[in-house]
Amino acid sequence: MTIGISTPLSGGLAGPGGCSLAGLEAYFGEVNAAGGVKFGDGATRRVEITSFDDAYDPGRAVENFQRMVGDRVFLDVGGLGTVTNMAIMPIATAKQMPQVFVQSGSSAFSADRTANPYTIGWAPTYASEGEAFGTFLAESGEPTKVAVLSQNDDFGADFVDGLKRGIEGSAVTIVATATYEATDTSVDAQVTELAGSGADVFFDATTLTPIAIGSLLQAQKVGWFPKVFLPSTTSAPNLILAPANASVFPMVYTSAFAKSALDPAYAEDPEMKKFLAALDKYATTNISTVVPQCVWAYGIGATLTAAFEQLETPTRSALMDVIHRLNDVKVPLLLDGVALDASADGVPPINATVIQQFDGTIFGSAEPYSN
Repeated sequence: MTIGISTPLSGGLAGPGGCSLAGLEAYFGEVNAAGGVKFGDGATRRVEITSFDDAYDPGRAVENFQRMVGDRVFLDVGGLGTVTNMAIMPIATAKQMPQVFVQSGSSAFSADRTANPYTIGWAPTYASEGEAFGTFLAESGEPTKVAVLSQNDDFGADFVDGLKRGIEGSAVTIVATATYEATDTSVDAQVTELAGSGADVFFDATTLTPIAIGSLLQAQKVGWFPKVFLPSTTSAPNLILAPANASVFPMVYTSAFAKSALDPAYAEDPEMKKFLAALDKYATTNISTVVPQCVWAYGIGATLTAAFEQLETPTRSALMDVIHRLNDVKVPLLLDGVALDASADGVPPINATVIQQFDGTIFGSAEPYSN
């Protein structure tokens, strides 16, 4: 059984993109070493991965997907990126080729199974992340001014829409907004403008590593030190926060649904130890550091395996039927209270997230918000 992935292995998203492949390699490496996956039809099969670099370019992503179709790859799984996977989605529908467990929080990938029966997301949506943070701010009851920087696409719009839902009817107000294009190399002007608002909180809905780092460095340069929220996709302490000198901000928040490989609290966690050992042994991808996408991809591998184990007829349409029924699946490395349920239309299989707070080294449980 050959599965494929198109993901950024070069360019600004090479770090998380590489991890989206490395986590799959780690999971299926250990599965294959144990003999393979026993499918629902009784056959045991090794799962081989063929990977393609799309450099976060929609055109390249489409070419990669078309090549998978031509090469008779069974499915496309776990690719990172909103704009790239949005370009693929209509082709997946037309070719009846599964595009499953997309590593993007865009609501589009799980919103309409009738229109897009061969596509499904995996992790909580960006809108749910934004709403969770908005609710976190609102629950304090304190007047709070928020400045928003967002990518000028569905990624950014989802985050902002979620934030607005979370703060609705509260003492939290959005006092300034700015956007940037995915092709931009700097957001210095936008951050400078937002700093002039005097906002207490910087809602930094950026998805590209250099942009996320640059936004925080520019805030420091202009003397603006608000509390900061970063998306789960761009909040890795070693990849983002350290080079951005983020410890100078009074507080940095993110949202999470999975355990962090950098958290000492999980150093002796059996699942974490197994994951890190598999990553070290089986991942061939050149990753400089373990970021959340490595953990998520490992969980995606487990989710896909659970579907294979129930797949009595190994066809693409039958696979999607099985995936859409998945529930009570044991997915490694999820936080307590977070579960997988792919049976509900309109939401991704994992649809819960918690707000976490940076302590200068790692993210952990967030204290109640206050000014």
